[in-house]
Amino acid sequence: MMKTRLTRILSTLAACFLGSALFSSAAYAQFQPRPISDPATGERYHIEAAAGFWFPTAEMTISSQSLGLIGSDIDFKKDLGATDQRLPELHLELKAGRNKLRFQYIPITFDQSAVLTRQIVFNGQRYQIGQTVNSTLDWRASRFGYEFDFISRDRGFGGFIIDFKYTDVTATLTSTVLNEFTTARAPIPALGGIFRVYPLPNVSITGEVTGFSLPDKLIKDTSGHYLEVEAYGTLNFTNNVGVQAGFRLFDVGYIVKTDNGSFVLKGVFAGIVARY
Repeated sequence: MMKTRLTRILSTLAACFLGSALFSSAAYAQFQPRPISDPATGERYHIEAAAGFWFPTAEMTISSQSLGLIGSDIDFKKDLGATDQRLPELHLELKAGRNKLRFQYIPITFDQSAVLTRQIVFNGQRYQIGQTVNSTLDWRASRFGYEFDFISRDRGFGGFIIDFKYTDVTATLTSTVLNEFTTARAPIPALGGIFRVYPLPNVSITGEVTGFSLPDKLIKDTSGHYLEVEAYGTLNFTNNVGVQAGFRLFDVGYIVKTDNGSFVLKGVFAGIVARY
C-alpha cells in the first residue's frame, strides 16, 4: 500500500515537471525577446545643425553680350585678380525616422581689384588695357532637400535625395568710367544619393552626390548643369556634439542665349555639429 502511494506521488511530480518544461519551452519559442536597436553615437536626434568654413580653390569664367558686342570669356583670377577665399557655411536637418528635411546655405563672395593686361568686353562695354577694374562676384547658394533612407542600420544607412538648389549669381565690373553687371538666378532641381558607415561606434564616413543637367535641346539657346559632391568624416564626442571635416566640389555652368558662366569650387571644409 505504501509502495503504491509513493509510486503515484512520484508519477504526479514527474508529470508536473514535464508539463512545466514543455510549457516553458513553448512560451519561450512563442515570445522570444526582440533585439534592442543600438544606433551609433550621433544617430539619435531630431534636429541637427552644423556650421563651419570651406576653403575652396576657384576656377570661374563669365561672358555677357549686349549691344551687339560679343562678350569676352573673363577669367576671374587671370583677368580680375580674384584670390581664393574662406567661405562660411550653415546646415540644418530635421529627422523623423527614415525621413529627413535638409537645408544648406553657403554665401560665396569674391571682391577684388586689378589692372587689365588685355582688352575685355563685358555686357556691351569695352574695358581697355591698363584700366583699373574693381569686380565682385556675389553667389548665394541655397539648398533645400528631402532625404529618404531606404537602408537604415545601427551602423550606417543609404538613401536618395531630392534637392532644389537656388543659385543667385551677380557679377559686377567697375572702372573710372564704366559700371556694368550681369545676374543669373534659377531654382535648380537635382537628384542624388547618400551613404554613411561607422567603422567605429563614434566615427562615421559619409559620401553624397547630387546633380542636374539641362539638355541643350530642351529649351532653345539654354543649357546648364549643377554637380555637388561631398565626402567627409565625423567624430562624435556624444550623441549631441561632434566635429566634421571633408572635401566638397561645386560645379555649376550655364548658357543662356549669348551669356554663359562656369564656376568650379573645390576644397576641404571643417566645422562643428550639434544635435537635439
